[in-house]
This record gives sequence, structure tokens and C-alpha cells, in this order.
Amino acid sequence: MSSVRLASESSHARATQLARGLVVMMAISSPQYVWTLFLRHFLHTVGGGAAAVQVTFSLLIVLQTLFPPAYRGMFERFEPGRLVASGAALTGLGWVLSAYVSNLILLYLTYGVLCGIGTGIVYVGVVGLMARWFPDRRGLAIGVVAAGYGMGAMITTFPIAAMLDAYGGRATLTVFGILLGAVGVIAALGLREPRPGETPAAPSTTRGRDVEPRTMLKTPIFKLMFAMMTMMSAGGLMVTSNFAWFAYDFGVADVRIWGMAALPLALTIDRLMNGFTRPFFGWVSDRIGRENTMGLAFLLEAAAILLLLEFRGDPVAFVALSGLVFFGWGEIFSLFPSTLTDTFGARHATANYSFLYVAQGLGSVLGGPLAAALRTAAGSWTPVFLLAAAMDVLTALLALFELKAMRQAYAAADAPSEEVRGPAG
Repeated sequence: MSSVRLASESSHARATQLARGLVVMMAISSPQYVWTLFLRHFLHTVGGGAAAVQVTFSLLIVLQTLFPPAYRGMFERFEPGRLVASGAALTGLGWVLSAYVSNLILLYLTYGVLCGIGTGIVYVGVVGLMARWFPDRRGLAIGVVAAGYGMGAMITTFPIAAMLDAYGGRATLTVFGILLGAVGVIAALGLREPRPGETPAAPSTTRGRDVEPRTMLKTPIFKLMFAMMTMMSAGGLMVTSNFAWFAYDFGVADVRIWGMAALPLALTIDRLMNGFTRPFFGWVSDRIGRENTMGLAFLLEAAAILLLLEFRGDPVAFVALSGLVFFGWGEIFSLFPSTLTDTFGARHATANYSFLYVAQGLGSVLGGPLAAALRTAAGSWTPVFLLAAAMDVLTALLALFELKAMRQAYAAADAPSEEVRGPAG
């Protein structure tokens, strides 16, 4: 078989795996991003009040982001396609079963627990698998599948809203639970580990020695990255999770721009930017380095947050700058997993990322409540925006001057063993 044919087959296999990973991520994104559409339905069917029903969403996020390390052993033992398919099936099953619940506990167990575990398995599993398939373009590949999760619900939002109006929550949850679960399972069953020769050799800058989670957790590099991702998650979510609240406080939410109210227009643009930034900055990081890209993106977000505060009464500036905030924030979901795999190798990428992904969950828990507490205490959004921008700047500086130096020293210390072992493929 000629080298040209081998290269062509390898390229086709990688493109197919990336496409499958993207489809699975898009399929499991709806439980998080369209939750708000079902809130009224669940208030009617299970009672308990809005606060109690909203606990379901908290369970979904916590189980999706904080619990992947609890089942990390599965990522090491089971074939990835079947494992990711099981996550997609659990997510669809959670929706279908939630359609028939009549009390809060069952709602928590179906929509909260099943969907949370399912989406967590899929997210961490797909990201880890793409890190192994694309050692040469790791940032771009992870960014593409992460964008699928960030933007996938754009396809389902309007059909779900229309079906809710026409047929109600039970039918909508059942139909879309089966549909999205089936799409996710079918796409996931074709996922697999790369075979010898199907991936190019990793560049020296992205070819870290394979390190198991228990060893990685003890390293200063992981601890620093965990702190950085927590700060970026919390800082970004302080602004993004309270978006509608401060839009009304700024008096721009209902102002018409191009025939649309500023708030829904901004939310639409923000979702697009939140998805686009992930492959874009992943691609940039493949070319100029992870830490340099972190510095650029995080400082961009800090500037956007400060400008948003400065021009908060201008509806056009509000829409444009909020999009820039999301553009400077969403790339953490491609840059951090890429950097982690560059440093600690691809063999245990999925299990290793399950621990770093906890930082996103921690930031999610801290960001919204912390912002609300600051806003209530100060009677103003100014301290919230200033703190978020400060965390962005601090994280950018840590990336440029601390993380870069630590990773260079780590790679240099590991260089002799790399020579003995030979280049990774």
C-alpha cells in the first residue's frame, strides 16, 4: 500500500472521528441549554416552587462537571465508542423519563442525575479521544467538538419551543429524548482509538510523557492549571450567568436594535461567539503556543468586560461587547484540555481531563452566587465586573510568565527519557 494511500486513509479516519465527536456533543447539549424552556412545564407537573425545581439544573451541572473523576476508571477500561454511546443513551433516557415524573425527587433523578452523568461521560470522553486523534492539531480538534456542545442547542431550540407550544412538555421531552439520544448513540458507536499509523507524530512541544492521574495531581503544573481554569470559569460566569439581570439594570434589555430587543439579540450573538471562539483560539494555539494564546484571549476578555461596564447604557455597544466577552471566555474549553494533554501525554488524556474539568464545575458553582452576593452588597455591578476582569488579567499573567516557564522546565527535565523512548506517534 503506497504512502499516499495510507496518508489519505489516515486523513479520512481522523475527519470521520472528528465529525462523529462533533455530532455526539451537539446531541447532548440540549439538556443544559434549553432547560429554561421546560421550567414552566416542570413547575406545573411536580410543584415545589421555582427554587426547588431549579435544583435540577444545579444537579445537572454538578454531576456533569464535578463527578467525572469518580468514574475515570471506565475511561481506561472500556472501548470509547461504547462508553460515549452509553453517556448519550443516559442523556436521552433522562429526558424521556423526566416527561412522566410527578414529584421533585424523580425529576432530580431523571433530568438531573441521568442527564448530568450522561453528558459528563460524553463531554470528557470525546475531548480525551480527540486529543489522541489529533496530536498535531490538538487545539483545533478539541475546539471543534467543544463548539459542538456550546452551539448544538441552537439547532434544537426553536423546534423544541414550537413543539412545546403545540403538544406540551411530555410529548416534547419524549420525542426529543429519543431523537437526540438515538443520534448520539449512533454517532458514538463509530468512535474508536487511533490505530498505529493513523495519527502523525506529535510535535515536540505537544508530546508530553504519558502520566497517570495520580501522578499528575501531585504536580505544581496541574495545581496551577486547576487554579487558572477555576478563576476563568468563575470570572466569566460572574458576567455570563447574570447576563439578563444586569441588562435590565443597565436599561438596555428591551431597547430595539435592527428590529430586535437588545437582550435576545445579544444572547443569540453570544452563543455564536461562545462556539466560534473554541476552534478559533484552538487553531491559534496550535501555531503560537498555548500560553501565548491564553494571554491574548484572557486579556481580550478583561478589556471587553471593562468596556462593557464603561458603555453599559449604550444598547449597540452592549450587544457588541457582550459578544466580545463570550469570544474571550469560551476558548478555555479548548485551551486548557489541549495544554493538559500536551504536558501529561495522550494515553491518559480522558482520565486526566476529568480532574481538570472539575475546575469548570467549581467555577460554575462560585461564579453566579458570588456575583449575586457582590451585586446585592454593593448595590452596583461595578465590583462584579472589576473582580471578573481582575481574575482574567491575573490568569493571563500566570499563563505567560508562570505556566509557560513551568512547562518548559518540565519538558526539559523529561527530555532524556523522551530520547530513550523515541518520538510518540
